[in-house]
This record gives sequence, C-alpha cells and structure tokens, in this order.
Amino acid sequence: MELQPQRTREIRSSPARAWQPVRPEGSQQLSDARLQLHHASQFAAAAGISFLDSRPDDGHTSLEWVPGLAGLFSRVIPAHTMFRIGVTPADLTLAIVTENDQPFAHYRLHGRTIIDALAWIRSRVGLLGVDPARYTLKRRYEIPSHPVEMGDAFDASDKAQFLEVSKWLANGASVLTSLARRIHDAGEVRCWPHHFDMTTVIQATSDRTIGVGFEPGDNFYDEPYFYVNVTPQATAAQARQRPLWGGGTWHTSKWVGAVLPGSRLGAASAQEQQVREFIDSAVSACRGLATLS
Repeated sequence: MELQPQRTREIRSSPARAWQPVRPEGSQQLSDARLQLHHASQFAAAAGISFLDSRPDDGHTSLEWVPGLAGLFSRVIPAHTMFRIGVTPADLTLAIVTENDQPFAHYRLHGRTIIDALAWIRSRVGLLGVDPARYTLKRRYEIPSHPVEMGDAFDASDKAQFLEVSKWLANGASVLTSLARRIHDAGEVRCWPHHFDMTTVIQATSDRTIGVGFEPGDNFYDEPYFYVNVTPQATAAQARQRPLWGGGTWHTSKWVGAVLPGSRLGAASAQEQQVREFIDSAVSACRGLATLS
C-alpha cells in the first residue's frame, strides 16, 4: 500500500491526538531548552539502563511520549511496586509514576544540578522495591554537550521555550502514532535518548525499511523537523526524482531523506494537515525507492 496525502475524518475525531499549534517563526530559538531537555531525558533512559535487560538495539533505553502525562517516560520497571521515570518538558520536571501511571513523586529541575536529581531519584526508587545503588547515569552513547553536564544548574526560567518544545514533542508523537496505527507493518513509536528523535519503522520489503520520525533539532537542523528515509539509503539522484508535498525537500548531505523543518510550517489551522501531507508523500516516495535495485 502506498500512502497518499489525504484529509481523513478519523485524524480529527480524537481529542487525545489534537494538534497543538506551534510558532514556526520561533522554531530556531529553541536550542537551549531542547538541549536541557535532552540531558533531563537521560534520567528516564537511565531507568531502563539500570533495571532492564539490555537489548541489542538499545530498546531498553527508549522512551514513550505519554499524552496524559505530557512527558517522555521509560519502559515499566519491574519491582515490588512497578514504576517508570519520566520528564515533562513544559516545566522541566522529573516524575516517577507507578502502575497505570499514577503519580508517585515529582522533582522540578529548575535550579537543581544533575547530581541533585540523581540523589533525589535514588532516594525515591528505593521506596518502590529496587536497589537504589543500581540506578546509574552511565551510558554507552554520547549526547550533545551543555553546561548542565559540567555541574551547572538546569534553568527553565524561559517558560515559553520549554512549553513550545513540549508542543512539538506532543505533535510529533501524535502524528507518528496515528501513522503507525494506519500501517500494519509499522513498529511502535519510541523516542531514542541518543539522538533524541521519535521514530516508527515500516518494513517496506524483506530487506529495506522506512523510518518516519520527528527530531526536536540536531547539528543538521537547529530546529524541530520531521523526516522520512529508507534503509539502506537511496542515492541523492534517485531521491530527487520523487516529488514531496507539504513544503518538504530532500536532504542529501551525509544522509538521504525527506525533511520538513518547523520553520516551513504555515498558519496554525493548516499545520497538522501540512505535516501529514508531507509524511504521506515522503512514505510513498520511499516505498518507491525501496523497490529500486
């Protein structure tokens, strides 16, 4: 099946997946909030690193956007009282929730250091039945640097920027989850703490996959963006022959994929439709690329 850009009643019928209008003109001003959140999300990833069996794909470290909690949360940790650890971007707060995502404890990171937060988490998870000494922030991957990793305190005083990043993440999760539900060969939507992107992977052929994702920003685009690519990747020349909708273009430097940066979004009322049209056209293009020898 090839996806085609379309307006569907199903997309707009569920309040849980409602698009939150974002400010395209401010999308390139979110770097500091995004980087602080990337470091804060490592507290959630550390739950999987510390208490779950390691997976070859690092899936034990991956996170889930939970709409009801408006945050990124770890997988469930088995314990006397099952729990998971997460971070809510809008107020840069750590949260520990128990079964059925019932609140257990919260810790606002503003004005606190990584060492402070580490001590707080260890003091709480021990009450839930795990060995707090096992909780570690040691990881086998690197993330972009920020002064918080050198001992500076988190600074969430620019509330508007953190709220905007939260909206972008919620929107990314919403669009990707909707897509994954429509395509039977799409995997679950997860946020990967290494690159900090949310993705779902579609099995296009027996040996090729299509990745559909949302990235809050990186060294390629210092702003939120949606992307679609095929693995093994096509050539730049092959990709450029495939049309894209919604203002998307082909990225061809160091990797090949379709991209839609946040700064290209239009009016609030049309943003969701634009993103969906881009993704549908890009998935269709990548399905075609996946059949090339």
